[in-house]
Amino acid sequence: MKLNYPKKVYLNGAWIHPEEAKISVFDRGFLFGDGIYEVIPFYKGKLFLLTEHLDRLRYSLKEVELKCGITNFEALISKSIEEAELEKEDGAIYIQITRGMAPRTHHFPENYQATVLMYAYKAKLDNFQYKFIDTLVSTDLRWHRCDIKSVSLMANILANTEAKKEGFAENIMIRDGCFTEGSHSSLFFVKNETVYTHPNGPFILPGITRNLLIKLCKANNIEVVERALPVSELDMATEVFITGTTTQITAIKNLHFPDKILNFGEEIGKITKKLQGLFIDEVEKQIGVKI
Repeated sequence: MKLNYPKKVYLNGAWIHPEEAKISVFDRGFLFGDGIYEVIPFYKGKLFLLTEHLDRLRYSLKEVELKCGITNFEALISKSIEEAELEKEDGAIYIQITRGMAPRTHHFPENYQATVLMYAYKAKLDNFQYKFIDTLVSTDLRWHRCDIKSVSLMANILANTEAKKEGFAENIMIRDGCFTEGSHSSLFFVKNETVYTHPNGPFILPGITRNLLIKLCKANNIEVVERALPVSELDMATEVFITGTTTQITAIKNLHFPDKILNFGEEIGKITKKLQGLFIDEVEKQIGVKI
């Protein structure tokens, strides 16, 4: 899908055209990446897992001590879909909050007005269950608070760009001999029909789709183990997939290491397929519309 600017954006209290949206060069988001963000999906104009995404937004705000006076996020989010004229489309909401404008200094300013940006954009969310992708594997060079959805994403950007340059869909990362997650996705393995994923904590983002998938496993008698998988145990895995807000559940066909390629079959594995079906059922149940 071709990337385009949204029709309207919300910026500090006003709905305006993208070309009119301006911030100060002294905004701390611009100077330091001092801000957080969130992405919320919608199907046929209907929001999915809104409460969970807003909880994560508030968690990130709390962890970086960023105060934001907005209390009506739900109304603004719904309005953003309307302003983008996407009431019958699939897409996502992007929210970014920075610590606003202040004279440049590394410590938090005593007084500031948060900068709030929000908009809806169209995204291709259908047919994810048919994708079977190749991914790169590299060292995880990110900071030690990956649980905060920070706008400071340089390490993620470098990892994702490395993958894109080599023709891969994603970059899967390793820290201290264990798999963590992708540059913009959560990571799962299947061994003996048991699902494995890295536990929540400072080294991964607490993925909303990830958390839902774990609940779906437990509700459908699929054993799930939240344990970091060592690279040394990878040869015992029979399926690999990633999850994310717009990734949903996407199967991995090949993992490309610097010195080898590991293949996970010519067809998407049965556990991955089952979870994809359960995810689709859950979306349709919650939004009341076929996707």
